[in-house]
Amino acid sequence: MAFASRSLRVTCLALLVALCGACRQRPPTPPSKPPVDPGGPNAATGFDNLSNGVVTDATHREDLAAFDDVEQIADGLGPLYNAQSCRECHQHPVSGGPSQVTELRVGHNGPGGRFVNPDIPIGRGTTVVNDRTLVNDRAICPNAQFPDSEIQERVPDGERIRTTRISLNLLGDGFVEAVDDTTLERIGRAQCRRTNGKICGQALRVPIVEAPGATRVGRFGWKNQHASLLSFSGDAYLNEMGITSRLFPDEVTAICNTASEPNDEADSTGLDDIARFARFMRATKAPGRDTILAKSPRAVRGSGLFESIGCAICHVRTLVTAPAGTVINGGTDTVPPALGAKTFHPFGDFLLHNVGTGDGIVMTLQEHYGRRAMQVTWRNFSRTEYGNTQYKMRTAPLWGVRLRPRLMHDAASLTLRDAVVRHRGEAKAVTDRFLRLSAGEQQAIIEFLKSL
Repeated sequence: MAFASRSLRVTCLALLVALCGACRQRPPTPPSKPPVDPGGPNAATGFDNLSNGVVTDATHREDLAAFDDVEQIADGLGPLYNAQSCRECHQHPVSGGPSQVTELRVGHNGPGGRFVNPDIPIGRGTTVVNDRTLVNDRAICPNAQFPDSEIQERVPDGERIRTTRISLNLLGDGFVEAVDDTTLERIGRAQCRRTNGKICGQALRVPIVEAPGATRVGRFGWKNQHASLLSFSGDAYLNEMGITSRLFPDEVTAICNTASEPNDEADSTGLDDIARFARFMRATKAPGRDTILAKSPRAVRGSGLFESIGCAICHVRTLVTAPAGTVINGGTDTVPPALGAKTFHPFGDFLLHNVGTGDGIVMTLQEHYGRRAMQVTWRNFSRTEYGNTQYKMRTAPLWGVRLRPRLMHDAASLTLRDAVVRHRGEAKAVTDRFLRLSAGEQQAIIEFLKSL
């Protein structure tokens, strides 16, 4: 699940890590203390492989085993794939964490600058893979059963938009899923008001694949393509590992395929893999801070500067989940007590922004929601809004950023300072404020980031 779930897109957290997104009109004033968090129970944190309370530790270990399981051709792996296990892309420092694994996406601009999905010929040109921007790195043939078949995807010369995306962190995503839509929408509106329209996070409504017709504000993936962890799991299982499921029953290609569909079937407990993947993510603890470094005078000062120059406008320090019992995901789930009304600190707004680093890719609906989803009428769904995401990326939540040696969605920034100063677009004013700080003040912000 290079996850986006078992396959999570080698895809996947990456980090527009830089910090900004927003902007304040007055010059920074050095605060003596960081902001006080709102009251309420805090989300469980840690890297101990234990449950946050959604399920027992024993059940969590069973789901972890499914997440870590290595798929084989007999299980339905491929024909095109990136990884054989979710943990292959999500296991730093524990399963569910990020990695430095990247995935490849391509396309080109057509008339009027409109994004066009790539056509990738395979099988010596006999078949064309289209309706997806992902280019898989691996294939199951040629092999003993198909010695003369060859289906490796290669990028045609005409696909001039080319980008990599780094794997995302999944730890704590149960809390993110439990945030109410209105909370995220309210953040976007407040950003607009505070910055006179210069910074406006886009809340994109996306399909809930398990609830045909229902939509919700997206929050998972570099383009916020999913709001449900079950949808997210099914997408990644198919596109990153080639494993079909009840939500995504159609293979990308039939060449070299011998397994019956769907590959993912329920076990003796009645659960299939994608259900276990989703439950695993919902039960993970949020990334914890380096508590020793966080207490250092420099990091404390950096925390205040992070707020005062405007980084926290987009890298929102604190969110609160919806109350337990709240119905989510088109009526297919409710927020459990372990996730309900919990305060957590992601340092992200889970909205889309143009900070000058967008990859030029527009989400492909069939790829992320399945062929059959194209026949469904989705409520409050706008293709125009999807087109508007071409140069936008999700604000990278900064929790756990200290564990990443490569930063931003494309993994091209190798230091925290590089990632910060790379932010332009909506974040330009914030970046400029950072650059006007003294060397000591800049380093204080970096030290604060190292504590996250």
